[in-house]
Amino acid sequence: MKLLGEKIFAKDADGRLISRIGTMFLRTPGLVTTRAVHAMQRMLWLDDLNATRAEAGLPALTPEEEEAELTESVDLIFTDDAVLIRPDPERMDLALRADEVLRTMMSKLKVRFLNTNSAKVRNALCERGENWRMARHPISEDDMATVIENSRVAIECLPIYYYNRATGSRFITAGGYLQVSTLPDEEYRRQIKEVVDGLNKRNRLGYQEVMIFPPSTPIEVSKALKSIPMTELNDTELRRAVDRIATDWRMSLPPELREESVSNYEWRNAMCQAVTHRLNETVADERELVSGIAAEFYRQIEWLPGARIIDGELVFDDLYDEAARTQDPELHALCDSRAKALIFNLTRVFGAVDYINIGRIARSLSRKQNPSGHRGSIYIIQYRDTGTKNSKMMILRFQKWGVKEHLDEGKDLMRAMLESDEYTDYILDRRLMCRQLGMNLPKRIGFGHFTEKYHSHNQYNGITVRTVCLVRPYVRGTASDKIPLNKYKNPVFAAKFAKLMGAAAAVDLIVGRRSSATMEILFDHSYEIVLCTDEGLPESVRITDHAGSFVDYERELAEGVADYAEAVRSRRNFVTDYQTFAAEYVNAFADKIAEVQNSYRTRRKAFDGLFADRPFDTNGSGAYRWARALARLDRADVAELKTKLIEAVKC
Repeated sequence: MKLLGEKIFAKDADGRLISRIGTMFLRTPGLVTTRAVHAMQRMLWLDDLNATRAEAGLPALTPEEEEAELTESVDLIFTDDAVLIRPDPERMDLALRADEVLRTMMSKLKVRFLNTNSAKVRNALCERGENWRMARHPISEDDMATVIENSRVAIECLPIYYYNRATGSRFITAGGYLQVSTLPDEEYRRQIKEVVDGLNKRNRLGYQEVMIFPPSTPIEVSKALKSIPMTELNDTELRRAVDRIATDWRMSLPPELREESVSNYEWRNAMCQAVTHRLNETVADERELVSGIAAEFYRQIEWLPGARIIDGELVFDDLYDEAARTQDPELHALCDSRAKALIFNLTRVFGAVDYINIGRIARSLSRKQNPSGHRGSIYIIQYRDTGTKNSKMMILRFQKWGVKEHLDEGKDLMRAMLESDEYTDYILDRRLMCRQLGMNLPKRIGFGHFTEKYHSHNQYNGITVRTVCLVRPYVRGTASDKIPLNKYKNPVFAAKFAKLMGAAAAVDLIVGRRSSATMEILFDHSYEIVLCTDEGLPESVRITDHAGSFVDYERELAEGVADYAEAVRSRRNFVTDYQTFAAEYVNAFADKIAEVQNSYRTRRKAFDGLFADRPFDTNGSGAYRWARALARLDRADVAELKTKLIEAVKC
């Protein structure tokens, strides 16, 4: 390939890149990195081609040939550690060809794509199993909150702005203006002037000094603030003028962004994106990568190299080959061996698929970290069946206690295998128990085995063992603890939510679902997914995982009922009528206890004999826990439980 200019990443004596842009030509292979804008680089390329042809005694390129050279070219932007391809969404084939050429010069990790705001760009990469090349790096919820809090700055007056260090812009929110509105006249005028001046200025990078949050706010709001005639208005007139604009601003806000708090997932995600946006952004949002994904997944998925199917053949992302060839630690961390094994296994059992993208969720998405914790990682899988338009999603979780974990405890291989199989049965038995008692779990789950190497310091190091994983469909809804707080201000929404959650809480109490480590309840901590109607009102609550069920199986139900009041008390400040909200929850709770109790008493033999063929061990086998849970359900006094819950929800 011919090169005009310096090599990519070449630096001057001061350590700065000699050129930050380039143009790759694909018809006649070549790369121009000479300092110039892209249009000038294209002209330089044509001039060089014609000069070369003249030296060879050939005629100059015809206009058609010149057009063909220009058409088959791709813009590049260079950063200190990456090459960014800026594709034409209508010609992704050119961008992908340029990508292949660049990967002969550098690691695939160093080649990224711009214009991911275009669905055509995203889809082209997604279909290659390359979500990882578009997604942002994961960040914990605590870190997001810290990033947002640390971005709070002042210019000269109040610290009402959120600062993006990469672009130099400061975002002002409607809540920030509320702080300003209470200032004395002189301070108020000085602060408003600061905002107006900032809106009218641009920094050295070309970004506004001050911007309205969210960036999607109608441009009329910003224009109105920019054009306030500060010197022509007295104090009263100034307040009146700004208040009118602020009213339009607040009215334009989506409901989910009106509660300015990091506990509001929608606001937190939007603000985190605003203050971490970088120049030459190369990343796509989770909702752009996966249609309909819930807000709590924002920046929580670490997308890994995937695979695509070409003419029926499975083709892994070639980053796996690069990792094996180079032994680069960074590549090995991204090329998860379990992810590759999962892709291989899923391809064996699936029908015809076009591609598979796989992401790793390394921690619980619960607001309150799940004390029971899963030892294995949780993965999210996106794939598309051949012949269909839309992708599908699954959540996959590794069994908490498998062969590897038992070997780590020092058990011999046979015992480890037996106990792993017993635990698999125990998981599936508990799922059946929960469904029998009315828990609204996903209708179907799958579980499977795949092989992987066991690495440790014992005699089994290096052997191949089977690992168990459980798969369920992704439930498209919102976790109960992630619902935007402003929704509770709607009395109809709040009442329906309380009724559904009250019934779900009753079943949760019956099955004794708690942390095995701390005995804390797990209810309302990410497992309960609220599904809504087209009108946005709660329709059902689906429990995604029965983890922690039958941990608490000895105590009487009355001893644990008070803990379930927290689901009501935690929302007290966000509902318009707390008494009605609490009453709906308590009544639904009591009704569900009575319903399940009556179901058991009516069909006692069917319940009691469900696990008659399972080992009955008073040390805590599944069958023993089932019997104990049924016995205490039968003894329970529904009226007493209701009274205790009523007392507990009072603040």
